[in-house]
Amino acid sequence: MNTTKDIIVLTGAGQLGMAIVRRMAYGNKIFVADWKFENAQTISKTLVEAGFDAVPFKTDISSRTSVLELIEAAQKEGEISMFINAAGLSPSQSTKEHILAVDLYGTAVLLEEFGKVIKQGGTAVTISSQSGHRMAALTAEEDRLLATTPTDELLQLEILKSENIKDTLHAYQMAKRCNVKRVMAEAVKWGEKGARINSISPGIIITPLALDEINGPRGDFYKNMFAKCPAGRPGMADEVANVAELLLSDRGAFITGADFLIDGGATASYFYGTLQPTNNLTK
Repeated sequence: MNTTKDIIVLTGAGQLGMAIVRRMAYGNKIFVADWKFENAQTISKTLVEAGFDAVPFKTDISSRTSVLELIEAAQKEGEISMFINAAGLSPSQSTKEHILAVDLYGTAVLLEEFGKVIKQGGTAVTISSQSGHRMAALTAEEDRLLATTPTDELLQLEILKSENIKDTLHAYQMAKRCNVKRVMAEAVKWGEKGARINSISPGIIITPLALDEINGPRGDFYKNMFAKCPAGRPGMADEVANVAELLLSDRGAFITGADFLIDGGATASYFYGTLQPTNNLTK
């Protein structure tokens, strides 16, 4: 068994996760996990051809058993020192029930299980979304429930029952709000072993998932959003990786339990600019 390298685990084999891993993973072994094994293979191949030590792994994050299989395989190679979660479904990719199962419950499982095994002083980031920032504020009690309800009871919460979720966008927003709250609660637990965890909430970043949205039924909404945000454009995966690099490195040693909004100012414009719903007929 090789224990000379730290292990970095990436869930969600896409451009965003790969951009982050390329900043952080040199000299260490990378497990690239995705529910589509071919995606994990593709990203692993790209990393290996760039000189990284990467292996693909099939994981369904909405299954605790599958997540534990990933952790077990990674631990056979060394200690898990870094975890990056970029897995998830967009509103145009599935049903509201599936989005809640993957983006909300699945992320909660990942944060819980990796928190149990992360190396002393380890670090993690999970990718949330600007979408959670645009949703109307929840009550303090609802936020507390999202943050602290036992993971396997989360989907039984009244606010997450199917009849109370309007559509896939609402499911996605609730999932992303929950991600941020879970990170805050988990940061307290992770701190007991000197480990840190933060979330990043990107806006429109050009990736295959974003292109699904831009070319999907809400495409005009997203095109209008990045055209009217202060930055006037969508973002790039490497711009998210700039922030992730800070959070995952020693330079971010005083940052944990936080969420970083990287959206070119779209959320600011949504509340206080030309993207306000009263000024924007394309919702």
